[in-house]
Amino acid sequence: MNFQPGFDIHAATEPLSFTYGPGVFGPQPELRKLDSIRKSLLDPTCTGPEIVYVIAMDVGKHEHQPDLEKRMLLYGAVTYAAGKLGREPVRSQGHVHKVSQHSGWSPPEVYEIWRGRAIILMQERATSDPGQCFAVDAGPGDIVIVPPRWAHMTISADPASPLTFGAWCDREYGFAYNDVRAHGGLAWFPVYEETGSENSEQIIFEANPRYQPSTLVRKSPATYSDLGIAPGIPIYRQYEASPETFQFVPQAYQMADVWENFIP
Repeated sequence: MNFQPGFDIHAATEPLSFTYGPGVFGPQPELRKLDSIRKSLLDPTCTGPEIVYVIAMDVGKHEHQPDLEKRMLLYGAVTYAAGKLGREPVRSQGHVHKVSQHSGWSPPEVYEIWRGRAIILMQERATSDPGQCFAVDAGPGDIVIVPPRWAHMTISADPASPLTFGAWCDREYGFAYNDVRAHGGLAWFPVYEETGSENSEQIIFEANPRYQPSTLVRKSPATYSDLGIAPGIPIYRQYEASPETFQFVPQAYQMADVWENFIP
């Protein structure tokens, strides 16, 4: 991996999986297949890798497990296949985080890119009026935060290289897909477009006509000093040094004023 996550976890690509070193716990990764995300794609009949990505929810150091459970905080790791989904890049189908019973909030999520290039596509709402829409370009070491209640998906922006990232999540995590699926995906579809240079492509975005017209802002990651996050330091190590740092994930109400006018 290009950016070390701060604990002994390793992503494999043949096949897609994760392995854990001494002192690290983690589950058998769950597989997400192409057939399970077709309804959210621009071309539901497209070809692409059979296993689009694998996800390992609840990984970390054994010594931290009791504290993470007490805090309702969970670390997840995801790796995407290389390749394309028809005209689209490899990506997830998009979802909104379910409201957690313990907090009464749809929790935020804190991404950290380890390898490859990512675009985090997010919109304020999964209803017909999507509100603000952002596409945040990120590379190894970058941090991107999805605020509470926002619909979002993760895009692998380099078809030649797998994408791997980690994320702080609510331990009572859950995904709501109904509104996204009802609209055939999010408000914007990422597609490859030839640039004119030999064998060169770029990702552009096409509006999903099932939504009301919206404006997509494409940008670099913000800095999150108002949330107490430091750049360049693995987010797991930041938790290790100060376990309160990411308490705003399971307890999003702590930062209600920050989310009100949040720009990712």
